[in-house]
Amino acid sequence: MNSLRVCKVFRNSSSKSDILLRGFATSNVHNENHKCKVLVVGGGADGCAVAAKLSSKVGVGKVLILEPADNHYYQPMFTLIGGGIKTLKDSYRPMSKVLPTLAKWVKDSAVKFEPDNNTVYTANGDKIEYDFLLVATGLQLNYDKIPGLVDALSIPKGKVCSNYSPKYVDRTYQALQLFKSGNAIFTYPNSPVKCPGAPQKILYIGEHYLRKSKKRQNANVVYNTSLPVIFGVKHYADQLWKIIEKRDIKVNLRTNLVEVIPDKNQAVFQNLDKPEEKFTTDYEFLHVTPPMGAPDALAACTSLVTETGFVDVSKDTLQHLKYENVFAIGDCSASPNSKTAASVAAQSQIVYKNMIAVMNGVKPTRVFDGYASCPLVTGYNTCIMAEFDYNLTPLETFPIDQSKERISMFYMKKDLMPPLYWHLLLNGLWNGPGFARKLMHFKFS
Repeated sequence: MNSLRVCKVFRNSSSKSDILLRGFATSNVHNENHKCKVLVVGGGADGCAVAAKLSSKVGVGKVLILEPADNHYYQPMFTLIGGGIKTLKDSYRPMSKVLPTLAKWVKDSAVKFEPDNNTVYTANGDKIEYDFLLVATGLQLNYDKIPGLVDALSIPKGKVCSNYSPKYVDRTYQALQLFKSGNAIFTYPNSPVKCPGAPQKILYIGEHYLRKSKKRQNANVVYNTSLPVIFGVKHYADQLWKIIEKRDIKVNLRTNLVEVIPDKNQAVFQNLDKPEEKFTTDYEFLHVTPPMGAPDALAACTSLVTETGFVDVSKDTLQHLKYENVFAIGDCSASPNSKTAASVAAQSQIVYKNMIAVMNGVKPTRVFDGYASCPLVTGYNTCIMAEFDYNLTPLETFPIDQSKERISMFYMKKDLMPPLYWHLLLNGLWNGPGFARKLMHFKFS
């Protein structure tokens, strides 16, 4: 049975009137004025999860979701697609099937934020007025910031690939299959990234593929990362260095990709500690993790964001430091946690409870501990399940040493996490493993 939804829609050229919306409504008419109790900007995992919780609480049609995409992608699967373990069609559902049915979907994107007026403007020219705002825009992929990269990614059956976009992810496995001999280079950019472990996951999967296909002896596998460490949490970094040494992978720290020269199959890198030093290297395979940042429209609203363009929220409550009716969740937030889907699950309940508190005139008290999980896939059947908090202290769910490569963790990543995502997280029913962790470690208080 379809739910009925009511949301006030005011046309610029007519008097105010209520329009009854049946089923899952979308806005296709330009220059409309919308009014709603809660505006959620972004229909990714973060926006979806909190919108599901809020729409069930505040009522039918009172939550409006602003999202332009036709499809919703389970992005953590892209690593497995790049290794030929999953396919692109496994990774997405139609957006209309995953957004909460009690909310209204405006199929459009935000182009201007006016938090002083509780207003957002859309690309189609609509004006949306809200009582409360949740910013869940995610990160913007800036492939164009590396000269030559977009051209290289447009070459059919080319040697340059990237797991981060559904447009390019199929190129990775194809490029691995076509590889014969030479440099196989993997990069990590000098910017924030979604799922910071992903650039390494494809490194390990790629190296394992080369061994399986009898090409490893002809390959020089290189990981060029802008970071000063292999991984931010020492507990897991120590194990990763052992894997790197065992597999004879060359790692260059503080090394950033600054240009691709596709007609010569060459890449230019910069030493971030000595910016004047650059070097050019040939590649037979090049996996690029693109620079990322806050969406342009969001970064342009200086009263809403930090100097780096991320929503300026309390790292504890995820409430905006200036606007009490604004919250942010996920990758677009300035909170210093690792940007992963697991963080979104843990944040969703915190944001939901704190938004409801503010709606009721109460100071928000729920605190986010910075939980993040990064399943570091290290091959075609092994995985290190990294879990940690704001302080980069391990926060492991299972009563075992999760820094070790395990087959069980690989199949949890491959087979258990996707249905958990589709059926629980997006429906607002999964808040992370906190409760399970207490049970497994006998912490009942």
